[in-house]
Amino acid sequence: MVNVNSAVWIDEAGRIVRPTESAGASQAFRTQMDRQTFQLSEDGVTDKQVRRRVYLDALRDWAAWSAGSRFVYSPEEARRRLPVPTEAHALATANFRLGQHLFAEGHRDCALRCFAEARRLHPESWNFKRQTWELEEPGKAAGAEFWAAVDGLGDTPYYARVDMEDMPPP
Repeated sequence: MVNVNSAVWIDEAGRIVRPTESAGASQAFRTQMDRQTFQLSEDGVTDKQVRRRVYLDALRDWAAWSAGSRFVYSPEEARRRLPVPTEAHALATANFRLGQHLFAEGHRDCALRCFAEARRLHPESWNFKRQTWELEEPGKAAGAEFWAAVDGLGDTPYYARVDMEDMPPP
């Protein structure tokens, strides 16, 4: 999962019918938000509302029609869309979790080295970036380093596009 709002649709039998996706989140915070006040422009608010409405309508369709919903993937398609972690990603997760444990036990310097290694091994993980920045220095996850990383994305979206009927392009 990238960040909030992330969702995974799991049916009554415990099968994933839609793998992790951004649950209608908007890219508007990148270009339509005042970074001092954190207020979205009117266009940014509209974009966010449209994406959430489309996503929630799809979720309601699934609740009403279950496996018959046009938004549910076949088992094969859901499996195809599941991200497969690489060895580096698994090692990054291990470093991140070890860092959390070390941090909680008061071993800050060792924890910070583990966090840095997690980010090095999985640099596209916003979870690792934001959580470790916040532990390194409270408030940092919403500060200059975060915005520099967001700006460094260029044309790459922060949230992956949700492949869903009626969902506007990023």
